[in-house]
Amino acid sequence: MVLTLASILESVISMNILAFESSCDETAAAIVQDGRTVLSSVIASSADMHTIYGGVVPEIASRQHVEAIVGLADEALRQAGLTKGDIDAVAVTYTPGLIGALLVGVSFAKSVAYGLGVPLIPVHHVRGHIAANYVAHPDLEPPFLCLCVSGGTTALVDVRDYTHFQVMGGTRDDAAGECFDKTARVLGLGYPGGGPMDKMAQGGNDKAFVFPRAHVADHPLDMSFSGLKTAVLNTVHNARQKGEELNLHDLAASFAAAVSDSLVPRVMEADRMLGYHKIATAGGVAANSRIRAELTRACQQAGTKLWMPPLSLCGDNAAMIGCQGYYEYLAGHTAGWDLNAKASLDIAKG
Repeated sequence: MVLTLASILESVISMNILAFESSCDETAAAIVQDGRTVLSSVIASSADMHTIYGGVVPEIASRQHVEAIVGLADEALRQAGLTKGDIDAVAVTYTPGLIGALLVGVSFAKSVAYGLGVPLIPVHHVRGHIAANYVAHPDLEPPFLCLCVSGGTTALVDVRDYTHFQVMGGTRDDAAGECFDKTARVLGLGYPGGGPMDKMAQGGNDKAFVFPRAHVADHPLDMSFSGLKTAVLNTVHNARQKGEELNLHDLAASFAAAVSDSLVPRVMEADRMLGYHKIATAGGVAANSRIRAELTRACQQAGTKLWMPPLSLCGDNAAMIGCQGYYEYLAGHTAGWDLNAKASLDIAKG
């Protein structure tokens, strides 16, 4: 089924969707009306608890989801001014993510949908990130190209319609967000690393350190970040072993430039290949100021229209899940009570 905004408006199904997100270290609930109007959105993060470990501890994340999700559901209803009887469907992230964390959200969503007697809608996490753009930009509709960059995903996605996706290229190893987190950890900036690394890069000399920009010979749209991560770690460790002091602002700026140089040219090449001249961004790394600035500049030069979600919608949230859930429901994608979580799944199959 090909869904366009025009066809949806012709036969609009008005509904309030209660949505849940628990794929990593944020527990989130939201109520979204008719796919694009967010009535409420609440988030409880356990990131502070993971900082001392330098990354997410799956068991801690799962426990925190269990403790937070019921209260968040009630708070989402309260903020929206609705009752349980006003809910028409329940949407939930079921893939990809930490399996234990996903299971908390899926199990709770199934119980809520069953108790309310409403449909259960499974949502792919990355599809949700893409849908954050629909919340922020009512004028955006497929087809368009989306750069999806987060802690676990780096991909160029051809968004053919609301529920039809094709990956054009992506990382062969580490995700860009993972590299930000690992670099931040070795620099002592804590977890999550994206925000602190962005701040550290401000005012730094982005040419002070020469870091690799990998190329995949057999697929020009694919990327690799493991070599970049290793180069940064080796630079820091070598300096410490020699007792040399590094300029962290320069290092962070040079690192951000290497990531941006790996992403932006490939985005623009994919845009040329597709011919949409419409690009969106999605995911936590899409909040990075260097990437946003470079992509904005490239799109202006190419005459390509660019949509970027506000920083509040770049990270994990349930509003994006409720939005994508609406379009999944219109396409007939609902689940039974046997729905299970999946640690990974291609976005095209989600």
